[in-house]
Amino acid sequence: MDKKMKTNLNVKDIAKKVLDRKEITKEEALYIYDQDLNQLQKYANRIREKFCSNKFDLCTIINAKSGNCSENCKFCAQSAKSCTQIQKYPLLSAQEIIRQAKINHEQGVLRYSIVTSGKKLSNKEVDEMCIAIKRIKDEVGISVCVSFGLLDEEQFKKIKKAGASRVHNNLETSKNNFPNICTTHTFEDKVKSIKAAKAAGLSVCSGGIMGLGETKQDRIDMAFSLKELGIKSVPINMLNPINGTPLGHNQRLTKEDMQRIVATYRFILPDALIRLAGGRGLLEDKGEACFISGANAAISGDMLTTVGITVKKDIQMLTALNYEIGFFKKD
Repeated sequence: MDKKMKTNLNVKDIAKKVLDRKEITKEEALYIYDQDLNQLQKYANRIREKFCSNKFDLCTIINAKSGNCSENCKFCAQSAKSCTQIQKYPLLSAQEIIRQAKINHEQGVLRYSIVTSGKKLSNKEVDEMCIAIKRIKDEVGISVCVSFGLLDEEQFKKIKKAGASRVHNNLETSKNNFPNICTTHTFEDKVKSIKAAKAAGLSVCSGGIMGLGETKQDRIDMAFSLKELGIKSVPINMLNPINGTPLGHNQRLTKEDMQRIVATYRFILPDALIRLAGGRGLLEDKGEACFISGANAAISGDMLTTVGITVKKDIQMLTALNYEIGFFKKD
């Protein structure tokens, strides 16, 4: 960044720009990322309050198909290329998926996401999941999200017709860094599938994992890619280094690292749901500092292969922070 330009920047003015509904530049995002944390946190929270009020979006996930994934994502315990001791099983029955949907609904969860391992579900598996989705909508009433891999538009249309409202498909990292993390599919494959889901009339939840060895520039580049795609639900995962994966020895990020990432994302994506996801349980405060730094959504309960935080504990913490669990925008 040009030194003269840098001296003309300050967090307050950049925050005012966002509050005035103007977009910030990558240069401004890179600048604020390193500034005083208290000031960054304060303005990120102010932006969140203006654009999103005190609504908080809480979701849970079910690992509906585990392990034996053909892809070589270096962070993932479910990759067949990793040497981990996770439980492996084929697609769960519709009955089991519906049973767990009911439990989550009774706990006060807004959204329930069905997640499966693998590059993408087969047409037969998509049809099976459509039956489960329709029954959840008919029998439970909870909002249904899906994460079924790199599907095409016709498959997404089936899923929408069955009653799902949102598709999850993480970019994972920046376009530049993606080949360092996965080589069995590409960043462009991700974008193509996200656009197919949007063309089918579904909203999209997409974010990434922090702590993969990416740079500050990578983190900010990914946020701008999400902005360009019009993503309004952005999960921010913190890598939980798992033994047996290629990134199993990576150093964990700190609470301050996560606060800076969340706050900067709020400046870039002022009206999005910034969702703390995997790895939150590694933080000593379970993400509380991030929830006053711009984050306004979370995945609760267990993650795919790691233990999470109970819905009850999350609701207690969020209530104490004066959040209201509820939809910001109606599905």
